[in-house]
Amino acid sequence: MKPWHLSWATGSSRFHHLYLYFLEPRRLALIEAGFIGLVSGLAAVILRQGIAWLGGWRVQEFLGLPVGLKLPLFGALGGCLAGWLIQRFAPDATGSGVSHVKAELGSSQRLQKALSLNLRLAVVKLLSTMLVSGSGMPLGRQGPTVHMGAALAASMSRWMPTSPGYRRQTIAAGAAAGLAAGFNAPIAGVLFVVEELLQDVSSLTLGTAILASFIGAVVSGLLGGGPWDVTLDPNTPTAQFSPMDIPSLLFLGVITGICSGWFNRGILASLTWQRRYLAIGLPGRIALVGCLSGATISLLPLEFHDNAGLRDFLTTGEAGLGLIAIVLVVNFALTLLVYGSGASGGLFAPTLVLGSALGSLVGLSSQLLFNVGDPQTFALAGMGAFFGAVAKVPITAIVIVFEITRDFNLVLPLMIVSVLAYVVAEQVSAGSLYDRLLELRGWETPATEDNTSGLLKIRVNDVMQRQVETVESDLSIGEVLQVFRRSPYGGFPVVQETRLVGMITETDLMKLTQTPLSDDTPISELMMPQPVMVSSEDPLMQALYLLERHQISRLPVVDGRRLVGIITHSDIVQAEARQLTGHGRSQKLEPSYPVYVTRAPATGRGRLLVPLANPKTAPLLLQFAGAIAAANDYELECLQVIPVPRHRSPSETPVRITHSRRLLQTALRLSREWQIPVHTQIRVAHDVSAAVLETIQERHINSLLMGWKGGTHTPGRIFGDVADTLLRQAPCQMVLVKWGSQVVENAEPRQPQLQRWLIPLGGGVNALAGLELLSALVTGGDRSFVQLCQVFRDRESTEEITFLKSTARLLERRLPCPVTATPIYGSSVVDAVLEETRGQDYDAILLGASRQGVLQQALHGNIPRAIARGSNCTTIVVRHGTLAAGEIMR
Repeated sequence: MKPWHLSWATGSSRFHHLYLYFLEPRRLALIEAGFIGLVSGLAAVILRQGIAWLGGWRVQEFLGLPVGLKLPLFGALGGCLAGWLIQRFAPDATGSGVSHVKAELGSSQRLQKALSLNLRLAVVKLLSTMLVSGSGMPLGRQGPTVHMGAALAASMSRWMPTSPGYRRQTIAAGAAAGLAAGFNAPIAGVLFVVEELLQDVSSLTLGTAILASFIGAVVSGLLGGGPWDVTLDPNTPTAQFSPMDIPSLLFLGVITGICSGWFNRGILASLTWQRRYLAIGLPGRIALVGCLSGATISLLPLEFHDNAGLRDFLTTGEAGLGLIAIVLVVNFALTLLVYGSGASGGLFAPTLVLGSALGSLVGLSSQLLFNVGDPQTFALAGMGAFFGAVAKVPITAIVIVFEITRDFNLVLPLMIVSVLAYVVAEQVSAGSLYDRLLELRGWETPATEDNTSGLLKIRVNDVMQRQVETVESDLSIGEVLQVFRRSPYGGFPVVQETRLVGMITETDLMKLTQTPLSDDTPISELMMPQPVMVSSEDPLMQALYLLERHQISRLPVVDGRRLVGIITHSDIVQAEARQLTGHGRSQKLEPSYPVYVTRAPATGRGRLLVPLANPKTAPLLLQFAGAIAAANDYELECLQVIPVPRHRSPSETPVRITHSRRLLQTALRLSREWQIPVHTQIRVAHDVSAAVLETIQERHINSLLMGWKGGTHTPGRIFGDVADTLLRQAPCQMVLVKWGSQVVENAEPRQPQLQRWLIPLGGGVNALAGLELLSALVTGGDRSFVQLCQVFRDRESTEEITFLKSTARLLERRLPCPVTATPIYGSSVVDAVLEETRGQDYDAILLGASRQGVLQQALHGNIPRAIARGSNCTTIVVRHGTLAAGEIMR
């Protein structure tokens, strides 16, 4: 018998494997789809029962009120309350909601106005639709069930973080379940998603939509009754169809197409007119049309008072020509009027009623004139054809009516009328009604040619960071702890040569508090041996899914088991931003084109690249660069980039270089003064950062020095468009300089006198790289002064204070000036450093930067940028090159 702790460990391991089995994306998507179908079905049942209860109460005797007063009163009160709910809590709950869902699914990456699919919207949609339909207004509940299902699915997708692609599939499954539950037609729910909303037939779409639709329809059928309120004549169990009916059916198709086209035009005209001329607020508009609707219905026969009874009345063939004509005209006008007010309700049910009225009218006329045709068959065929022509979903319409009637003999008449009506309606009113509704509301129409997320088209290989800081597998735990102390990163891939063998993170180090290990223990005892990873050829969507599913900040990218890069949230955010602005991979940039080049003798040990842009600060930057180059025996490479529009080729665009050459003359004068080699060039490029990266690669640059204005107003950027890109991608050391206000005001073509230096140490290779520059940057000899500091939350970090003082002693041996070290205390690094600068008259601050993700820095605050903005000192930000963390330790 196993000891209890071994049995527990075995059981825990099995549970973990089972947990991972169900976390597999496709299995998880199907589980979510099943739950969505259940919830959507319950919501549809609640809506159906609520409308039935309120509608039944409305037609009963109530306080002795006459029908002519009772029905308008119900319409006005119900409309006013529904409008208040929508306006107060969920403005997107107007209309049927199908256009909202289509926009969310079709163009969520490019939508100009954010659409909020959430739990609040679902609740408001349910209550407002219940009030509108229950008050007698001729709008249906099936469109709202689509909206509710999608909103509930979107809410659940937020509770369980997933990728945008899977979230899209989840919302589509919710919409399918809503339609299936509304009509008790699971096949139609799937087809509607495929035909109108997603226009996607992938296996995941079909699998989740089918499962959600099936469960939604089952729940609705068990709890909410039978098919969609259509009672067929028991004496006529099957549809009657013969070849002699075809001419009349063709005529019905043409008439239906014309009427449905004018119906779509009328919906748009009603919305436009009421918003322009009825400026009484949403509650007032819905109350007004509710009152008018109730007053109109009160003048009609009893069958018109209840929408469900009216449907039965039409499809059973009991109505005469006069009543059918009244149904057609009155419902057509009232539907346009009510929907145009912004009331919450769908067009599915009204179009089915109008289609059945039109089909009955044509069927009775054909029987009277030619003694052919069955009015009930024509009514059902017209029902599907009108709905299909309005929504532009003929296949879904055919399947809905077939699932409602379960009569296979009806399929052929349905197909004849539906296809012809769809073709004719396209001539009268082209395009989808839902797209036109989106345009009318000022939203962007979903692009059918690019209906999938842009992230599906981008590969991980296109945006990953190829320069990766790693630790070797033979490092000890003590050495790894030193790496973490000196690095801004929270984790490193563990490699054996170039092969990925694990991942070590701060979370793994926390285990040392529970299971103490000696410093000599190899990290293989602590690292995660099978880390979550992504292939370089996987779509970007898969990387985002893994990051969010496992709640991690970085993913190693492998080719087989060979580590080839790393990808973070910020890489994905920037790729998506380029997709949004049209600057993504689809617009490939041409290489930059050099139009002016000078070369000096190549006598240095390396090269320092200085991009020049601002004539006011260029002399200061060049003096700074000259000091660094002289101290390190570097050559200077001075670059001026002339940007041109993306639609023009850099090699063919004429440019003026007089101003640029004048700017470079300053560098040539500096070369004679400092006696260092200076190379210059002018490049024409689409993108400045791309031109700089090309120069770094072509000229084998060792270090990059740039001026920086201290901030940026571009959303999602930390230092600026060019600086952020170079910080992430430049393989060499990078130095950013933001000049202090006093230096700029007194700018002269000589090296600025920066004597009093403050150097906050945060640990990490960037801080160490910054210290290496000090011998070149510190001017003034004995008058100079260097203050090292480090921010602590409490006064008990003895080991770190020791490190700070030892660094100061090491630095003082290298510099010809005094170096002191002092700890400072505070809960915020930025506040503590800025407080120190206010207390002393410092000339410059030297800081370290990192390749840490833009998204993470935006959330937690970027320390170098915040300090630069809050201080008037010259601020220098240093980011080291591509040296691996393990190599730095050695």
